[in-house]
Amino acid sequence: MAHMLIFGMGYAASHLAGRLRARGWDVTGTTRDGRGDSVAFGDEATIRTALRDATHILSSVPPVDGHDPVLSRYGEAVALAPATWTGYLSSTGIYGDTGGAWVDEGAPVKGRRTDRNAADAAWAALRGDVRIFRLPGIYGPGRSILDRIREKRAHRIALPDQAFSRVHIDDIASGVIASFRGPAGTYNLADDEPCHQNRLVEWGCALLGAPIPPLRTLDEAGLSPTARAFYAENRRVANGKAKRLLGWTLQYPTFREGLAACS
Repeated sequence: MAHMLIFGMGYAASHLAGRLRARGWDVTGTTRDGRGDSVAFGDEATIRTALRDATHILSSVPPVDGHDPVLSRYGEAVALAPATWTGYLSSTGIYGDTGGAWVDEGAPVKGRRTDRNAADAAWAALRGDVRIFRLPGIYGPGRSILDRIREKRAHRIALPDQAFSRVHIDDIASGVIASFRGPAGTYNLADDEPCHQNRLVEWGCALLGAPIPPLRTLDEAGLSPTARAFYAENRRVANGKAKRLLGWTLQYPTFREGLAACS
């Protein structure tokens, strides 16, 4: 039986686990505290047994306090595990600001978070079967601009040249699954239409019949430091490599189809 060990059962990884279990896979997932049917990250005996049994290993755990906790604690065991496929959910943030230019997997790594850059490189070098998935903004049911509109937390920001990429969780799952039969390497999983966040807000408001928020500057919007950091970078992420080498097909090629499925 195919067995996936997932470090970090977050939003995207949990969705992937559900897809795999529906296909008959055995999935072991970790969380910090071992809630539900997951394994606590610190339960070394159980995790090391799972590493010996797993056919596939995936980490979705981002760096914490400047280091990758999975590599720090289990890196050697992952490197020596008998699995035939290894994956890491990385971020397109490693490309940094490109002034709106397109980036593919060969673009320089110059993101502001050097720990993320280092983790991406460390996982790529860990073993020969690693697939690195660089993800932009992730959305899906319960976590989209529609939820922020309903909660009156959506903003339109007066930065007309800004562009962002995004990807629906269903398309992340299908990209990871497509890579089971594809070559190792680094892949951007993003949709086909990078655009300004304002377009999502406007489309979402039309979908919900809600009023469109006023256009404001960053200062007027009173955004948190994390939210402001979102607007500090401007790039368009190319997805052609995953389509060519993995045969990946987007279920939601733009935010329009994706948000309609979330409504």
